[in-house]
Amino acid sequence: MSALTNPAPSPAQRSPQRIAPVAPQPPQKKSIPWKGWLIFGVIVGGTLFAYQRWDAAQQQAAQRSAVATIRTATVTSGSFARTIRIGGVTTARQFANIIAPRLRGPEARNQMELLRLIKNGTWVKPSQELAQVDPGYLVDHVDDIKSTIDQAKLDVEKRKAEQDVESEGIRQTLRVNQSAVDKAKLDNQAAEVRTDIERELLTLAQDEAVARYKQSELDVPQKAIVHGSELKILGFTTERHVRHHDRHVNDVKAFTVFSPMEGLVVLSSAQRGGGESNQVREGDQVNPGQPLLKVVNPKSMQVEATINQAESTVIRLGQKAMIGVDAFPGMQLKGTVYSIGALAAGGFRQNYYIRTVPVRISIDETDPRLIPDLSASADVVLETQKNATMVPLGAIRREAGKSFVYVKQGEGFAKREVTVSTANYLQAVVTSGVKAGDVVRLD
Repeated sequence: MSALTNPAPSPAQRSPQRIAPVAPQPPQKKSIPWKGWLIFGVIVGGTLFAYQRWDAAQQQAAQRSAVATIRTATVTSGSFARTIRIGGVTTARQFANIIAPRLRGPEARNQMELLRLIKNGTWVKPSQELAQVDPGYLVDHVDDIKSTIDQAKLDVEKRKAEQDVESEGIRQTLRVNQSAVDKAKLDNQAAEVRTDIERELLTLAQDEAVARYKQSELDVPQKAIVHGSELKILGFTTERHVRHHDRHVNDVKAFTVFSPMEGLVVLSSAQRGGGESNQVREGDQVNPGQPLLKVVNPKSMQVEATINQAESTVIRLGQKAMIGVDAFPGMQLKGTVYSIGALAAGGFRQNYYIRTVPVRISIDETDPRLIPDLSASADVVLETQKNATMVPLGAIRREAGKSFVYVKQGEGFAKREVTVSTANYLQAVVTSGVKAGDVVRLD
């Protein structure tokens, strides 16, 4: 009940309390101690010093890099050789071409199968087997021709017997006619007791018998001529068969190919389907006369090359050369120019006014790796000098008809005039201006 009679006062009835306002205070200034200023100065000074050192190092590296990019070379002294390079292929001066057999008959254009073939690089001796071609049907054909020859000989003997019978018949006819003539003569002896008509008939009978006898006499040599002609025809037929047989027998022998000389076997290349070119191998279909291989003498190798017509004026017989083979970069062999073409020839695909001169360079040294058909180059020596002062060709500068080089002096290079007497593809011989040991600039 007390709660109902004495209610709590509402917030509106409560009396507000007074709070005293607080005055704002001004911000206080913090002072930096002197040690902080000292540390700050040390950091800034160290940063500036490090930057200066780094910048100086960068400048020095740039200078060293600039100096390093200048390519230089040293002037040398020694033997000098001016050469001209000729490109060609290696071949052998002593060799034998081995080709597929050529048949002598209607079968001359037929392809043949290669049954056996010697391996590439084999050393062979004379009369050693190199290859064998399948004779195929030719062996059976030879047997058929033998039967034909035997039959032709039998025909000759048979015809001779028939001619003997015919000749005997002609001689028998001649004897009968001779008897008729004798009888007619005997009958004519009794003409005195005969009438005129009978005498005339007897005379006519005698003339007829004589004429028949003479005709029979002429038939004997004529028949002999006919018989001789028949035998000759049969003989010619038999001889034709015999020659046909001998031709094929020689063809069968030619299907086995033997080496005509001692040397190294080098297989030839053959075109296959799709334009592919590979060495000839067993099982290939070859055409008559197709190259199969070469037997070469490795001690007689040479380089066959061609030179421009303008370059031919500096090539002479007997000049020495250094020969290199592209397949073996380290191979260097000595050679000698031994043949120069007398006439310049034009190429198949070149313009008519472009002419080349064939040159052959014998290889004076041997190497087991050296085989024919290798691309090679020969540096033919045109001129040599001893104790020559040589400068790289890249160091020579030409200005106004004069030659100059840049010789290193201290940190730089000084321009100096030189006298060039001759040069090759790499070096120039100078007679004045520099000496051995000088460093010259190349670019």
